[in-house]
Amino acid sequence: MPTPLLATKFYIPLPRPKAVRRPHLTGRLNEGLRHRLTLVSAPAGFGKTTLVSEWIADCDRPVAWLSLDKGDNDPTRFLTYFVATLQRIAATIGAEMLAVLESPQPPPTESILTTLLNDIAAIADDFILILDDYHAIESQAVDNALNFLLDHLPPQMHLVIATREDPHLPLARLRARDQLLELRAADLRFSPAEAAEFLNQTMGLNLSAGEVAALETRTEGWIAGLQLAAISMQGQEDVAGFIKSFTGSHHFVLDYLVEEVLGQQPEGIQTFLLCTSILDRMCGPLCDAVLLTPAALGQETLAYLEHANLFIVPLDNERRWFRYHHLFAELLRQRLQQRGNVDELHIRASQWYEENGLEVEAFHHAAAANDIERAERIITRGAIPLHSLAVVNAVLNWLDSLPETVLTARPWLWVRSAMATLMAGQTTGVEEKLQSAEKGLQHTALDDKSRDLMGQIAAIRATLAILRYQPEEAIRQARRALAYLLPDNVPFRSRAMWALGCAYQSQGERSAARQAYTEAIRQASGNTYYTVLSTTSLGKVEESENQLYQAAATYRRALQLLSDQGPPNASEEYIGLARILYEWNDLDTAEQYGQQSLQLSRQYDPTVDRYIGCEVLLARLKLARGDVASAAAMLAETEQSVRQNHFVQRMPDVAAAQVLTLLRQGDVASAARLVQAHDLPLSGARVFLAQGDASKALTLLASLRQQMEAKGWQDERLKVMVLQAVALYAHGETEKAVQTLGEALVLAESGGFIRLFVDEGAPMAHLLSLAAARGMTPNYIGKLLAAFEGVTHEEGPTTKFSSSVPHPSASVDALSPRELEILKLITQGLSNRQIGERLFLALDTVKGHNRRIFDKLQVQRRTEAIARARELGIL
Repeated sequence: MPTPLLATKFYIPLPRPKAVRRPHLTGRLNEGLRHRLTLVSAPAGFGKTTLVSEWIADCDRPVAWLSLDKGDNDPTRFLTYFVATLQRIAATIGAEMLAVLESPQPPPTESILTTLLNDIAAIADDFILILDDYHAIESQAVDNALNFLLDHLPPQMHLVIATREDPHLPLARLRARDQLLELRAADLRFSPAEAAEFLNQTMGLNLSAGEVAALETRTEGWIAGLQLAAISMQGQEDVAGFIKSFTGSHHFVLDYLVEEVLGQQPEGIQTFLLCTSILDRMCGPLCDAVLLTPAALGQETLAYLEHANLFIVPLDNERRWFRYHHLFAELLRQRLQQRGNVDELHIRASQWYEENGLEVEAFHHAAAANDIERAERIITRGAIPLHSLAVVNAVLNWLDSLPETVLTARPWLWVRSAMATLMAGQTTGVEEKLQSAEKGLQHTALDDKSRDLMGQIAAIRATLAILRYQPEEAIRQARRALAYLLPDNVPFRSRAMWALGCAYQSQGERSAARQAYTEAIRQASGNTYYTVLSTTSLGKVEESENQLYQAAATYRRALQLLSDQGPPNASEEYIGLARILYEWNDLDTAEQYGQQSLQLSRQYDPTVDRYIGCEVLLARLKLARGDVASAAAMLAETEQSVRQNHFVQRMPDVAAAQVLTLLRQGDVASAARLVQAHDLPLSGARVFLAQGDASKALTLLASLRQQMEAKGWQDERLKVMVLQAVALYAHGETEKAVQTLGEALVLAESGGFIRLFVDEGAPMAHLLSLAAARGMTPNYIGKLLAAFEGVTHEEGPTTKFSSSVPHPSASVDALSPRELEILKLITQGLSNRQIGERLFLALDTVKGHNRRIFDKLQVQRRTEAIARARELGIL
């Protein structure tokens, strides 16, 4: 389902009715349109947003606005909002990318931006895109994306960045290339004339030129300071005395002004400002709940604050949601802390958010109030989206902030912390947290609740065992978990069943694994995280059963369930899709998914080996494209990682890919050594074929096929059968080879396998042509032969054939039934006239058929056609 976007982030602030007009600055902004980037960088309170909103109000170009916040440090979220912002300019721009970005994580950033830049370049009119509050961005990935965009920005688009601090962009380079306009604090500060207009006209004071100059000097033209001073002076009888006493450093002046502003407001307004400062965003009902005031009073007060220019910013056109000016909010919170009773306010906010279905905000305020029971209850109830990495990290940070004494007194919090650590893609420290929980349990009575907690500990240990390739231990812990967990503990019972399925699958018990995953999904109904976990694993079983279309749908269903900030386990969905798309010969998309999976996999602890599978697949992609050297180099680096991190279980996969590469390079001896070192029977058969010993290859493959059939491993059986067909052909047993290939085609067609055949190269093209001549699965074979067109090598990775072999595009599958009939009569020695008489065809018609037969067989005369037909097994 599409991720909902916060509409207020696209809201373009309206110019203030009595704002000071600054034509010299708007003129400079207009001049900046000839550059790529305009940077408005100054501390808080210098009127950056006000200036830019005034400028665009009179600008004749289309404008789109995006207000950034901390959540936009996630690259997926940033790009999603970035594309959605551009759609305010052109509704169709980036439509396909936005659909991709609604998955947990997008394709590689440069790939997305390249497509996006092409869409931008197609826009006819010049336009402006504004990124406000860019100082909220701390992510290097987001900075890199914006840097790439600036380097290739089409001339139609002009980018404006408003920020409190310089972004991590190559500003020096942009200056040197005359691609940057900058407005700094020195440019934005009010001049004496502007300060006079602001104080006397906008704020309604009646100050003399000397008083304005004194105040302007003391605030150094800082607009927010002048505004605070003006608010403080409203109603002052001794304005001159106030200004005279208005001295001191920036910090103390600001403190004094805030105190004076608050002091000038009615007590009810003061209380409202202080108590609601804990809220990042506020609406009337929420404020009523926090202050325990009558309904509708909160909305009235917000309207009053906006009218009084008390540093409040509307977030929507309906004036329902607001926020305080960030600096003002920070100061209010500082004052509130001095008064105390902050925790009670956070609890009230948490209650309101919980009652209104906003569980994440409810948790944040419960944690801020240090209300451990409330925060823990919100987490365990299951409504909080623990499949969101941002939420998981927030929970984990809160738990890590609690003293050990608090955690030990509540062992279930140790378990929550261990679980959150795993969900965040980390394994370090998980076992230690579980041991701490067990120590805490020693001081509690053994009741249903404590037994359930023991079951949770066992379920987490089962997960750790899976990550460490310990299936027996995983089964033991999973069964212990199921024995101890309460029947209604859906999340952990689902996790235990999932771990049980993983253990069965690693032992080759695929049917038992499927049953366990199916049961885990059933038990996890309504819990996104655990549903995704087991759904993805079910996709792996479907892959192993050659059900590629079902598996792809399963992986995509899992991705749809994840949030826009999914945890690193989303790497499994992406690598699954990458494997399938590789098999379907969609190499570009396979690489895109493979790279995405690799990025996510590297978010795990270095002790977790998931990234190895990604690197192996990416190397196979290079091999498929004929880039053997790059494939070999990548696999060498992967092997080094495997050895350094002792990922012994991953070495066979790496070695099998290396064998393919070495055979392509002609280094049969090195390939043979790898096969011997890592017990790779299928790779061993390839080595025998490369050595010209098809008999040994066939003996090995026959034994291997029996083993796979006995185990019921459909995927491995199919791989063996395909290689068997090639080996039989190399051994001169053409009829048996075609028969074996036909059996493999029947098994492979429903899954849409392509690379399984194409990767065998020219020998397989020959066999497919022969199978086509016998009428086997004509549509499927036609699709396979068409896939050979883009293959960069004529020979397979194992067997060498003479150059006289025809290219697949000229194979005999193109012979029509009539042409095959005429070819058989030619082999019987009949002349063209005799053939015509036999088939009731005109002589010229027979001659035309002959020409087409000769062309398709790539021959010149009848004797060559007969020889080629016999060579290909047609006759």
